[in-house]
Amino acid sequence: MGRAFEYRRAAKEKRWGQMSRIFPKLARAITIAAKEGGGDPDMNSKLRTAIQNAKAQNMPKDNITAAIKRAEGKDADNYTLVNYEGKGPHGVLVFVECATDNTTRTIANVKSYFNKSGGSIVPTGSLEFMFNRKAVFEFKKPEDLDLEELELEMIDAGLEEIEEDEGTVYAYGDYTSFGTLAQGLEDKGIEVTSSTLKRFPTSPVDYSDEQMVDIEKMLDKIEDDDDVQAVFTNIA
Repeated sequence: MGRAFEYRRAAKEKRWGQMSRIFPKLARAITIAAKEGGGDPDMNSKLRTAIQNAKAQNMPKDNITAAIKRAEGKDADNYTLVNYEGKGPHGVLVFVECATDNTTRTIANVKSYFNKSGGSIVPTGSLEFMFNRKAVFEFKKPEDLDLEELELEMIDAGLEEIEEDEGTVYAYGDYTSFGTLAQGLEDKGIEVTSSTLKRFPTSPVDYSDEQMVDIEKMLDKIEDDDDVQAVFTNIA
């Protein structure tokens, strides 16, 4: 599971390298969270998480503040969270999470990305069983932290797996445990740098380099769309 996460994370960072592409998505997540639960991060855990993730990507404080203010404005956009599922080139399975103020526009765009790549949208729920949804927390390992001890202490909070890679720790749990895991890590004084919900393929597939060229072209188009917040695949 960890390796699959690392692949998608590295691939996404490569495609989202330019600030002009990633900041609008982070800002939209902040605005949605602020509109749903208020603009005070101390009283709104979802907003606190969105801000945390924005800071992890070096988003300027002014941008974060502006995103919160947009949610509090009279003319704030009403965003709808919607998912689309599809099959792309070479049978790759793709789960697309969107936040949009115009679902007609978004579905038309997403469909076109699949169609132009030789794929197609499938009925909602068709791929649900092909992915496990997990809460994922990332943080730098403190020198005095015993990971085995932390794992035992966090089981009741919903922790399922923990791993370290070059000083960075990844903690995983079922998506329903996101809140308890976040609170548990916070209570232990651990400074989480990124926390989110990810979808991991239940049956990952290895694609050849030639196949990946076609797949990546489609993924680039999908992730470039401002309405798209996250994309998950069954790539091993």
